[in-house]
Amino acid sequence: MSAKNHKTFMSTICIYLIIVLALISNACSSKATNQTGPDAGKQQENVKLSMVDGNATAETKALYSRLWSIQSKGVMFGHHDDLLYGRNWLLEDGRSDVKDVCGDYPAVYSVDFGPVMEGHNLTFDDPGNKNLRRTILEAHARGQVILAAAHLDNPLTGGDAWDNSDNTVVKHILDKGSDVNVKFESWLDNLAQFLHNLKDKNGKQIPIIFRPYHEHNHTWSWWGKSCTTQDEFINFWHFTVEYLRDKKDVHNLIYAISPQLDTKGSTSNILTRWPGDGYVDFIGLDSYNGTNTEALSINVANLEALGKKKKKPVGITETGIEGIRDYNGNPLDQYWTNQILTPIVGHNISMVVMWRNKYDPDHKSHHYFAPFEGQSSAPNFRKFYDTSITLFSSDLPDMYSMADSVTIN
Repeated sequence: MSAKNHKTFMSTICIYLIIVLALISNACSSKATNQTGPDAGKQQENVKLSMVDGNATAETKALYSRLWSIQSKGVMFGHHDDLLYGRNWLLEDGRSDVKDVCGDYPAVYSVDFGPVMEGHNLTFDDPGNKNLRRTILEAHARGQVILAAAHLDNPLTGGDAWDNSDNTVVKHILDKGSDVNVKFESWLDNLAQFLHNLKDKNGKQIPIIFRPYHEHNHTWSWWGKSCTTQDEFINFWHFTVEYLRDKKDVHNLIYAISPQLDTKGSTSNILTRWPGDGYVDFIGLDSYNGTNTEALSINVANLEALGKKKKKPVGITETGIEGIRDYNGNPLDQYWTNQILTPIVGHNISMVVMWRNKYDPDHKSHHYFAPFEGQSSAPNFRKFYDTSITLFSSDLPDMYSMADSVTIN
């Protein structure tokens, strides 16, 4: 049992009064076993889930089962690039801004596969991939869950991921044998090579939740709606899955889609350009809603309902406020209990993942989304950490063994 699970009864009651009185009865329970969502107190029924990859490794299927079951127990907290750098440090073994503040690592370690796919620092001997691979191995050994996005450069123009100057990029990728198609397939080859060699100490491939082409319902990326038709995007998604799964024999991926929705929306907004149930494992949502907690609460409720309908685990895959400040630049010192915890209380979702803390030791900018030592919201983050709803690394069950009452078709 982690140290935080020995918190006193009275301190927990105070935290829960901030959030919702209905949760006081859960105050003395262990995080690792306490149920906090609408299914709290109910015995879990047997459920059969389907995966995009019928040949997924045993460990990947096990992780998928856990993503489903953990939703009724709490919400895993995640942070992007958490083990690679922080506000005041760079590439320090075992370092984490989150751990500096609360004494524990995030449950979810979010990374970017863009450089790997493009062939930058591909060999394991150079600094780039060596550290990415090292931190993934460390996180997995610790029991953390690995989530990966891919900010890919524009393979047609040579611009970055936000270069939407040409609306024929995906059309060229899907044109078999074209220069852009050959180039992009080589990027997928690089990813396949990396994933095949990403193994734990027992030689088992490490499962990854992979969310390519995120925020596809917006216009800013070359795979977004300003550059692709609906059919082109769906075909692009199918092409990616089939190339990795069927041609490259990659079987340690859980395929996650993650549109972005910042204002109040509906399930149909989340399903924008849906590739089909057979091509999506995990329904994510990126949400930069600021302090609009009503919008986040409504969207989380819709996300939860959609996951239950489609029998797929769900979660907030990217969120936060840059600098943890309001629009006038005032610090949000109660941000974690007020703007993050309150909207997700009572909902069954698997994770809430914050964007990165840029390495900026001179503090020239406010590009950070999680607290660090000395940051004004850190005391509130520790309260957030202490609740039974939030799950961190030490709270997790074995995420790579099958969950009870869950089977994978």
